[in-house]
Amino acid sequence: MNAFTDFLSRVLRGALKLALALAATVFVLSFLLAALVLVLVASLLSLLTGRKPAPVVMFSRMRANSRRYTRGVWPGRAGQPASDVVDVQVTEVPDSPAAASPSATPRPDGQAHFLR
Repeated sequence: MNAFTDFLSRVLRGALKLALALAATVFVLSFLLAALVLVLVASLLSLLTGRKPAPVVMFSRMRANSRRYTRGVWPGRAGQPASDVVDVQVTEVPDSPAAASPSATPRPDGQAHFLR
């Protein structure tokens, strides 16, 4: 009897997995179909009214504003000269940290002790 219940549970588990996979497939396909219908309706309305769809208008305005406010900010963009590179001045770095910081006090063992 134990072998029969194991077989029956495996069959039921497999059937449940198949049903869930089928339900997920139906959900995804219905979502894609609804998106396709929405795009077609928006396209037909834009053709009938002669206006661009709102997302297209908003995206084009956003790109125009981006171009207007970021002009010359990014070096090396097409049609714009690259800005000059400026090197920093060389400064001497001391060997001991005690000479670099006025708050460092030397300890008897030669290490610097920093006050906080």
